[in-house]
Amino acid sequence: MVKAIYPGSFDPVTNGHLDIIDRASKVFEHLIVAVLENPRKDVMFSMSERVQMLENTTGCYDNVEVVCHQGLLVDFAQKLGVRIIIKGLRAISDFENEFQMALVNRKLNYNVETMFMVTNNMYSYVSSSIVKEVASYGGDIRELVPSQVYTMIKNKLFERIHNK
Repeated sequence: MVKAIYPGSFDPVTNGHLDIIDRASKVFEHLIVAVLENPRKDVMFSMSERVQMLENTTGCYDNVEVVCHQGLLVDFAQKLGVRIIIKGLRAISDFENEFQMALVNRKLNYNVETMFMVTNNMYSYVSSSIVKEVASYGGDIRELVPSQVYTMIKNKLFERIHNK
């Protein structure tokens, strides 16, 4: 069975993420979507909330599994018997960062390959950071995220306002 892992912080899940998940699920027999903890990122949603988001939005795929992980991705991939890491690319700036990480991962584990998927051009400007910023100013993000995620973002922002 050919397995791949698609890692990210997914804070929140965007339609761009789902585009990559949809396309990768058609290429690989089993796709593991790994929600990673990134201590350098200021997150809106907890790890369990992000896993829930992904499970809700990928439930229609029989070959997609959502997991969470802390630590080195290549170690996690090896533990799961996965040799392919999928990374989505939106712009040249993404490539520079992801290329560097792919080289580091290759140095850490020569058996794990990184494959890049270019996002659909209709999502090339969408990032989790942009979604959070636009939402925080009351902008309309409904075309950027799945409907369940939209509701979760609105609820989270409502909680933050009323808990201050």
